[in-house]
Amino acid sequence: MINRLLVANRGEIARRVFATCRAVGVQTVAVHSDADADAPFVAEADQAVRLPGSSPAETYLRVDLILDAARRSGADAVHPGYGFLAENAEFAAAVTDAGLTWVGPPAKVIAAMGDKLAAKALLAEAGVPMLPSWTDTDEITDFPVLVKASAGGGGRGMRIVRTADELAEAVASARREAAAAFGDGTVFIERYVERGRHVEVQIFGDAHGRVVAFGDRECSIQRRHQKIVEEAPAVVSERVRTALHEAAVAAGRAVDYLGAGTVEFLLAPGGEFFFLEMNTRLQVEHPVTELCTGLDLVGLQLLVAEGEPLPATLPESTGHAIEVRLCAEDAAAGWRPATGTLYRFSVGAVAAEFGGLAGPGLRLDSGVVAGSVVGVHYDSMLAKVIAWGRTRAEATRLLAGALARSELHGVTTNRDLLVRVLRSPAFAAVEIDTGFLDQHPEVFAPLLPANQVPLTALAAALAGAAHRRATAPVLGGLPSGWRNVPAVPQVSRFVGPDGDEIEIRYRLDRAGRLADWSSTSAAEESAERPTAPAVALVEVTPDRVVLDVDGVRRAYRVHRVGSAVFVDGPDGAASLAELPRLPLPTAAVAAGSLLAPLPGVVTRVHVQVGQRVTAGDLLLTLEAMKLEHPVLAPIDGVVAELPVPTGGQVQTGAVLAVVDEKDPR
Repeated sequence: MINRLLVANRGEIARRVFATCRAVGVQTVAVHSDADADAPFVAEADQAVRLPGSSPAETYLRVDLILDAARRSGADAVHPGYGFLAENAEFAAAVTDAGLTWVGPPAKVIAAMGDKLAAKALLAEAGVPMLPSWTDTDEITDFPVLVKASAGGGGRGMRIVRTADELAEAVASARREAAAAFGDGTVFIERYVERGRHVEVQIFGDAHGRVVAFGDRECSIQRRHQKIVEEAPAVVSERVRTALHEAAVAAGRAVDYLGAGTVEFLLAPGGEFFFLEMNTRLQVEHPVTELCTGLDLVGLQLLVAEGEPLPATLPESTGHAIEVRLCAEDAAAGWRPATGTLYRFSVGAVAAEFGGLAGPGLRLDSGVVAGSVVGVHYDSMLAKVIAWGRTRAEATRLLAGALARSELHGVTTNRDLLVRVLRSPAFAAVEIDTGFLDQHPEVFAPLLPANQVPLTALAAALAGAAHRRATAPVLGGLPSGWRNVPAVPQVSRFVGPDGDEIEIRYRLDRAGRLADWSSTSAAEESAERPTAPAVALVEVTPDRVVLDVDGVRRAYRVHRVGSAVFVDGPDGAASLAELPRLPLPTAAVAAGSLLAPLPGVVTRVHVQVGQRVTAGDLLLTLEAMKLEHPVLAPIDGVVAELPVPTGGQVQTGAVLAVVDEKDPR
């Protein structure tokens, strides 16, 4: 029996495992880097052990530190979660050699499936269909192809290559990213299937020789080869489902599989499918299978690790579940990771966290809470939001509505993109494949229409005035902006969601009613100014404003943190920055400067000072949150400055390069 379990991971998956442990009476141990010392998963564990190290990104990869933490805390078992060392055969062997129970497949199974090239050869002999693959780039004559990391997963170290000229750089970049993420830069190349779908099957094996498949998942909607929307069951014919399950069980039996695993397949448009990889761990998207089957997959992992057999009968899948990965990133800016403090993190109508959902409703598996600080050291995923409904349409509507009403303040997220994906006609019609986001650029538009931003800014201005009156040390009972001669409007200025400055002018009458208002912005100055709608003020407090707009009441929730103002309205949310009335002078940045969007490390510099470049040319590569981010020339010109060398660390706002558009000749 397992009595005290150490989770060799962090964030959401650590909290998920702890939830099951509490339910079955197992004590819990967390390990953490210095960057995670105040994280929710650390506070929830019965015991927590600091992992010392100079680099927070590498701390969770230290096998010696984790085993020492298990010894010091008295843990008798280790759960690896996913990512980090979850699919590291040497770690699994070290855990068992230390006399601890390993909650996962044996080291030999992890090793067999961890080398994806060897795994393909082994499973091909078991009859599992395969795509052609290569390790020698000289053998490749037909394109497109896909470069893949041999170790690990999650889309890291993966590149689509459509021409021979792109191949060498794609392989080099994939190797660097794979080495940074998994400690192994080995890659291989497969034929790329256009408009393919990513479908996977959940398998489980026990120590008594039984391997079963239950539940399948659709994971085709991806960004940078990482899943962001997953659902169960996959929308496939029963014939294809049966064949997928049979192939998955054959793969599991070929390696005497033990514990939770996932066999991933690429489904071609004609219904033919091919093996992609076997993940020898619990998947990020396991909650959709739990909601459709009623099973606790972490509980089953513990059961199997203790040597018990799987239940004789497993429940059938019912209803439909959809999960989205809520990530700290700006989807419209090339998936640029975002950092900062989550001043508010409220996902509406959540019925359960980390399991326990009975009937239609919403489940939240989150690694963060309000007040959490999102840094650059780890993956950008903040939480998983999962909905279960009797039908796919019911689950979709529930999830989209809950996301749209969520209050996510302080860190840019991909929430708007997720809502637009769920509400798109193509998603409803199951017209999906791994290229969905490329085919539907409209989903990158913010939920809040541009013509509604002035009303949002007006609500922020009115709430700000109410806040100042509520906190006024003297004459707090006077109406806001009171004058003997009420002719001068009040003025508030904000930086809007798109970076443009918005000026709101408004005037209240002696009864506190909105007499008139107007807005101006850079966008309006360059175009014909729209007519401001007729607006009446119905209610105003420092955190809530109700406006009557052309006869329709609209409620806005306003949250202020310093100069930052977060407004959630009926059409969407906006983050505004209120500008001071008398700004202080600031240092100017040279024209043509490219600034670091977030802290990171410059891994490569591709140009030299004095080199002529054209708009879109790759200048340098910045690594942050375990991913490489290209920095491109914004204009045609000459590289004037490169202040950061290869290997240099930068903070947000640091000058990475200066491109002079003037021709020095």
